[in-house]
Amino acid sequence: MIQKRRSKIHGAGVYATRAIPKNTRIIDYAGEKISHGESLKRERRYIRNGRHIWCFTLSTRTVVDAGVGGNIARFINHACRPNCYIEIKDGTIWIRAARTIKKGEELTYDYNTDGDGLIPCQCRPDCQRLL
Repeated sequence: MIQKRRSKIHGAGVYATRAIPKNTRIIDYAGEKISHGESLKRERRYIRNGRHIWCFTLSTRTVVDAGVGGNIARFINHACRPNCYIEIKDGTIWIRAARTIKKGEELTYDYNTDGDGLIPCQCRPDCQRLL
């Protein structure tokens, strides 16, 4: 249903290999479940070493680090006008289709980050948002 390839938005992205109907569960955001404290330590280390951060808040106590045991869901890029949304259910982060996604279309969701706003959004040329 999906595959990783080069993205026009940023680096690698995830694309639909067939049409995906609205509200379909596409993939779970897999990775190691860690505490928020551990996530902050790892994020600082990842930034210092020039690596990507794939930490996704699951709950008030838990973060999923897709850099450890993750799948291709970590390559789904941010967009301010996304075609996917997040559903957290029974301790799993699901990526779901917000509308029918066409074959060949890149999957995106709004990261809704709460960081320091250091990363400029790249979802479209005129976007001014900081992530």
